[in-house]
Amino acid sequence: MSLRIKKGDKVVVITGRDKGKTGKVLRVMFDRGRVVVEGVNLVKKHFRRRSENEPGGIKEIPSSLHMSNLSLFCSSCGKGVRFGTKISADKSKIRICKKCQQPI
Repeated sequence: MSLRIKKGDKVVVITGRDKGKTGKVLRVMFDRGRVVVEGVNLVKKHFRRRSENEPGGIKEIPSSLHMSNLSLFCSSCGKGVRFGTKISADKSKIRICKKCQQPI
Protein backbone atom coordinates (compact mmCIF):
# COMPACT_ATOMS: atom_id res chain seq x y z
CA MET A 1 0.00 0.00 0.00
CA SER A 2 1.38 3.36 -0.96
CA LEU A 3 1.44 6.16 1.56
CA ARG A 4 -0.72 8.72 -0.20
CA ILE A 5 -1.88 10.70 2.82
CA LYS A 6 0.54 12.20 5.33
CA LYS A 7 0.29 13.76 8.77
CA GLY A 8 -0.79 17.40 8.54
CA ASP A 9 -2.61 17.04 5.19
CA LYS A 10 -6.08 18.49 4.79
CA VAL A 11 -8.47 15.76 3.66
CA VAL A 12 -12.15 15.34 2.84
CA VAL A 13 -14.25 12.24 3.66
CA ILE A 14 -15.72 10.80 0.46
CA THR A 15 -17.90 8.01 1.90
CA GLY A 16 -19.54 6.94 5.13
CA ARG A 17 -21.34 8.64 7.99
CA ASP A 18 -19.18 11.79 7.87
CA LYS A 19 -19.23 12.22 4.07
CA GLY A 20 -18.28 15.75 3.02
CA LYS A 21 -16.50 16.74 6.24
CA THR A 22 -12.97 18.08 6.03
CA GLY A 23 -10.21 17.99 8.60
CA LYS A 24 -6.50 17.79 9.29
CA VAL A 25 -4.75 14.41 9.56
CA LEU A 26 -3.58 13.91 13.14
CA ARG A 27 -2.07 10.44 12.87
CA VAL A 28 -1.33 7.84 10.19
CA MET A 29 -1.27 4.11 11.04
CA PHE A 30 0.64 2.81 8.02
CA ASP A 31 0.61 -0.86 9.03
CA ARG A 32 -3.22 -0.90 9.15
CA GLY A 33 -3.82 1.64 6.37
CA ARG A 34 -5.86 3.85 8.67
CA VAL A 35 -5.85 7.58 9.45
CA VAL A 36 -7.13 9.70 12.36
CA VAL A 37 -8.70 12.97 11.17
CA GLU A 38 -9.50 15.94 13.42
CA GLY A 39 -13.26 16.33 14.03
CA VAL A 40 -14.28 13.32 11.93
CA ASN A 41 -15.61 9.89 13.02
CA LEU A 42 -16.09 10.97 16.63
CA VAL A 43 -16.79 8.23 19.19
CA LYS A 44 -17.72 8.57 22.85
CA LYS A 45 -15.17 7.19 25.27
CA HIS A 46 -15.51 6.81 29.03
CA PHE A 47 -12.54 8.17 30.98
CA ARG A 48 -11.70 7.45 34.58
CA ARG A 49 -10.61 10.29 36.82
CA ARG A 50 -6.82 10.04 37.09
CA SER A 51 -6.06 12.88 39.49
CA GLU A 52 -7.65 15.72 41.43
CA ASN A 53 -7.18 18.12 38.50
CA GLU A 54 -8.23 15.80 35.66
CA PRO A 55 -11.97 15.09 35.70
CA GLY A 56 -13.44 11.83 34.46
CA GLY A 57 -16.51 11.46 32.29
CA ILE A 58 -17.53 10.84 28.71
CA LYS A 59 -15.50 12.56 26.00
CA GLU A 60 -15.75 12.52 22.23
CA ILE A 61 -12.49 11.55 20.54
CA PRO A 62 -11.75 11.01 16.82
CA SER A 63 -11.49 7.39 15.74
CA SER A 64 -9.59 6.08 12.72
CA LEU A 65 -10.85 5.85 9.13
CA HIS A 66 -9.52 3.75 6.28
CA MET A 67 -7.36 5.66 3.76
CA SER A 68 -9.65 4.61 0.90
CA ASN A 69 -12.49 6.68 2.40
CA LEU A 70 -10.47 9.91 2.20
CA SER A 71 -9.33 12.23 -0.55
CA LEU A 72 -6.79 15.06 -0.45
CA PHE A 73 -8.37 18.51 -0.30
CA CYS A 74 -7.18 21.04 -2.90
CA SER A 75 -7.52 24.59 -1.59
CA SER A 76 -7.57 26.13 -5.08
CA CYS A 77 -10.31 23.76 -6.36
CA GLY A 78 -12.17 23.74 -3.03
CA LYS A 79 -12.89 20.00 -3.04
CA GLY A 80 -11.35 16.56 -2.76
CA VAL A 81 -9.18 15.71 -5.76
CA ARG A 82 -6.89 13.09 -7.22
CA PHE A 83 -3.24 14.00 -7.24
CA GLY A 84 -0.05 13.26 -9.10
CA THR A 85 3.62 13.85 -8.36
CA LYS A 86 6.03 16.15 -10.11
CA ILE A 87 9.75 16.83 -9.70
CA SER A 88 10.32 20.46 -8.77
CA ALA A 89 13.26 22.66 -9.75
CA ASP A 90 15.19 21.77 -6.58
CA LYS A 91 14.88 18.02 -7.37
CA SER A 92 12.22 17.30 -4.71
CA LYS A 93 8.90 15.54 -5.28
CA ILE A 94 5.75 17.60 -4.86
CA ARG A 95 2.11 16.52 -5.06
CA ILE A 96 -0.03 18.39 -7.58
CA CYS A 97 -3.78 18.48 -8.20
CA LYS A 98 -4.80 16.60 -11.35
CA LYS A 99 -7.42 19.23 -12.28
CA CYS A 100 -5.76 22.60 -11.67
CA GLN A 101 -2.08 21.48 -11.69
CA GLN A 102 -1.42 23.49 -8.49
CA PRO A 103 0.74 22.07 -5.66
CA ILE A 104 -1.25 20.64 -2.77
